[in-house]
Amino acid sequence: MPAAPTPDLIADELARRIIRGELIAGERLRQDYVAAEFNVSHVPVREALLKLSARGLVVSRPNKGVHVAPLDPLAQRELKLMRLALEPLTLLHSVPNLTPAQVQQADELRQACDQASNIYDWEEQNRAFHIKIYEACEMPRLLETVENMQNLAARYILVHYRARWRPRIDKDHHGIMSAIRRQDAKSAAAILTRHLQRLN
Repeated sequence: MPAAPTPDLIADELARRIIRGELIAGERLRQDYVAAEFNVSHVPVREALLKLSARGLVVSRPNKGVHVAPLDPLAQRELKLMRLALEPLTLLHSVPNLTPAQVQQADELRQACDQASNIYDWEEQNRAFHIKIYEACEMPRLLETVENMQNLAARYILVHYRARWRPRIDKDHHGIMSAIRRQDAKSAAAILTRHLQRLN
């Protein structure tokens, strides 16, 4: 008999659906429905929803339950400014510590981005690429903050680009990887800054 899903697994699956737009902004997440779907009690569901609230993906309203967080243009602008401030900093500190294995994994994710045939696969691989090149920064709180920003920003990216996305080679990713291989953290961070500035 398979083990029951943990709160982390439930939160991750619900986060995936929210990011992809399968659960839309404002939609209510009823604990009893979620518990029935995952065949668990309400306790792990409550924990999962608390985790999603901490990530900014859901909001809890008194007497109204838990709802998918709204898509807010002001929040989108704030996320862009935060990403511009924090992600190049994270990369600066990560590049000197990346192992050859991590560099190889990052390049595989870069290739997966370039080869993606739909926006959902591309977005997941793109997010994974960015987290991979940051993961050696040796600052866990910063990395957690950046990962949360990535998840929140992904919702806006999918909304804005879903209708006009096309498969493409990401030259910025190539440039970042070239700088990483040279151990040139400043150049990698500069390319990343330019890359992030293009976001709507």
